[in-house]
Amino acid sequence: MEKKDQKEYGEYIKKITPTHSLGKQMLNAFICGGIICAIGQGIINLALGQGIEDEMAGSICSLILILISVLLTGFGVFPSIVKWGGAGALVPITGFANSVAAPAIEYKAQGWVFGVGCKIFTIAGPVILYGVFTSWALGLIYWIGKMMGVM
Repeated sequence: MEKKDQKEYGEYIKKITPTHSLGKQMLNAFICGGIICAIGQGIINLALGQGIEDEMAGSICSLILILISVLLTGFGVFPSIVKWGGAGALVPITGFANSVAAPAIEYKAQGWVFGVGCKIFTIAGPVILYGVFTSWALGLIYWIGKMMGVM
């Protein structure tokens, strides 16, 4: 009796487990990331066409992409984009903005301090922490290398 239950359970698991096509996922990520980058390049080109300096155009582009990402997160559209585009939507600055906005929206009902204040960096916090730590460690290695004449 027990073997029959295990066999039925195994068949059930195979039936409900989603199958993924790696090639399709990679193509979707490439297309999604490419669209985001093309939008960013369009923003930069528009800014440069208005006579704005290169560095400022890049900053404006980043801010607009962050704003778009946060708005799409707030309206519940960004999760659908991520579901389709995967890492193509999550890797650029838009994914980071989503990782900050989504918890803030989700925990808003718990109040500004214990909801938004405590939970806003739930996803982005580790990225910030390890990003800063890695930058510090690599900077230290670079500094030591410069002092020793290796770099």
